[in-house]
Amino acid sequence: MTKDKSPSQSDRNLALELVRVTEAAALAASVWIGRGDKNSADGAAVGAMRRAFNAVAIDGLVVIGEGEMDEAPMLFIGERVGAGGPAMDIAVDPLEGTVIAAKGAPNAIAVIALAEHGNFLHAPDIYMDKIAVGPGLPAGVVSLEASIGENLRNLALAKKCDIADLMVCTLDRDRHAEIIAQCREAGARITLIGDGDVSGVIAVSQPDAGIDLYIGSGGAPEGVLAAAALRCIGGQMQGRLLYEDDAQIERARGMGIADPHRIYALEDMARGNVMFAATGVTTGPMLRGVRRSGIGAITHSTVMRSQSGTVRYIEAHHNFETKGWIAS
Repeated sequence: MTKDKSPSQSDRNLALELVRVTEAAALAASVWIGRGDKNSADGAAVGAMRRAFNAVAIDGLVVIGEGEMDEAPMLFIGERVGAGGPAMDIAVDPLEGTVIAAKGAPNAIAVIALAEHGNFLHAPDIYMDKIAVGPGLPAGVVSLEASIGENLRNLALAKKCDIADLMVCTLDRDRHAEIIAQCREAGARITLIGDGDVSGVIAVSQPDAGIDLYIGSGGAPEGVLAAAALRCIGGQMQGRLLYEDDAQIERARGMGIADPHRIYALEDMARGNVMFAATGVTTGPMLRGVRRSGIGAITHSTVMRSQSGTVRYIEAHHNFETKGWIAS
């Protein structure tokens, strides 16, 4: 007689299935690395991820999709994926860092997060103010309601270091000119990234990355994905939705957001038992990129579970003779 799988065993198996999905997206996107066509790279990743989901034993509902802001192909909000099974909400970015991949620059990744129904913030594809720090710090050490200088002073005090020892990460955007100026005026160091703020937020929990604080505005869907990762590996994060007009506020209300100006804590964006998987497309601090040859490729992925706090890194060797659909 076959014994039923325990919930924890089922979760472990499902987490590994998620890696296969991000691997498929990363392999498909890797064909377009450095070719200057971000939409083709994104479209290849989306198509491969959608096909790979067909083998995953879930009844999945995409609540955080990608592509609307850039008018690129997407796994759209409300789309159902999976082969059937427990009801799960899904947050996806098949290619986080489309411009990065198109330029052949570092740190493009394929990302998925999974949680039981209702446990992800149903964020529209607009911008979000974000601030994040790593684990082991006093609760509320940084806040979106505090000034840059106050946040840096509090963080330096908590880390028992000088502000000059702190490294701040933000997207290299004109809209961040004031943030950058205030950080430098306070004496902190800055690392500017061209794209990929999911990786930027996750970096605060990666000791080797050397990032103490992430701050700035980026996509709200990416904010939820980053929150899912921090729920698994530890850290603090706040997010606040930003609106360009009244139509975006009404859209947010239609998605169940009662207070459009609320500041969301980490647990407000990703609750319960969360799983997170990512595969490197191009090499970055967390993951190595896809290494292709004529007959196959090597991928490097991570998978995390909030229930256990376990973080696994997986190197997979793929044979295109048996996975030909991924290579194209």
